[in-house]
Amino acid sequence: MKNDEPTVGRRVLLRSAVFLGVAAAASLITGGESDTPAPGDAAGTGPAPGPGGAGATGRGAPGAPALRAGGPPPNSYRLNPMTAEAPARPPAVKPAVRTRPILELPAEASRSGQMVLTFDDGPDPRYTPGILDTLARYGVRAVFFVCGEMATDNRDLLRRMAAEGHVIGNHTWTHPLIPTLTRPDLAGEIGRTSDVVEAAVGTAPQWFRAPYGAWNRAAFEIGAELGMEPLAWTVDSLDWTEPGTSTIVSRILGGAAPGVIVLSHDAGGNRSQSVEALGTYLPRLLAKGYRMTLPTLPTARAH
Repeated sequence: MKNDEPTVGRRVLLRSAVFLGVAAAASLITGGESDTPAPGDAAGTGPAPGPGGAGATGRGAPGAPALRAGGPPPNSYRLNPMTAEAPARPPAVKPAVRTRPILELPAEASRSGQMVLTFDDGPDPRYTPGILDTLARYGVRAVFFVCGEMATDNRDLLRRMAAEGHVIGNHTWTHPLIPTLTRPDLAGEIGRTSDVVEAAVGTAPQWFRAPYGAWNRAAFEIGAELGMEPLAWTVDSLDWTEPGTSTIVSRILGGAAPGVIVLSHDAGGNRSQSVEALGTYLPRLLAKGYRMTLPTLPTARAH
């Protein structure tokens, strides 16, 4: 007898082990359900069931076939146990639905002389680069509330904004008067713009501004659902009326105060006055001790 040939006793043991293994596998496939928690139970092996229970939701473990209504999970779920061990991904934190927009910085920011500069309606390749150049010259960051129809054709400017540390906000797709829109139309205006920004810079906007400052409940709700806070303004330069560079400068310097949010534009018309005005009022604000800053998300949302 060869040394590596199993003895009769060993062969019997091996056959017995194989038989028991097959029997155990058959038991797993055809029965024995009660000792394994179904997806969504207290063991945390899958998503929590909906109002109608696990059978009503039709969902099982990730990658598993749908649950049978009113019955145990399909057998294939048992053959893919690793999915049951994966920790549940925490849901994204969304802001509460507000009833009015944020108009100024928190008190602590105001006490330190901080202000926020914002620019709406762009990006426009004729004017936005000049504004970015001036901000870079003085080491200042700002918020750009972009319109999707402008952003989609000027993604290089979105990428420059992000690379230079500015915040990109959502200003709808076509700059409509929000109260005149149906809810689905408004959702499209806001959602499409967020999609373009995210595709260009990798992250979706976390701030939203209603065109003309015309807010309604749907705007607050849709913005919150997309993870955005509503930001308005305290000082309006009215630069969109093209009143002259000196008038724009006077309005912003006259309204400057700790905690204020300044509204200007980098698109939507001839914005050469806005570009020139920034080069005048920005160094004056800095010389007066004001600090240009960015808005911060409420503490409950910050991660």
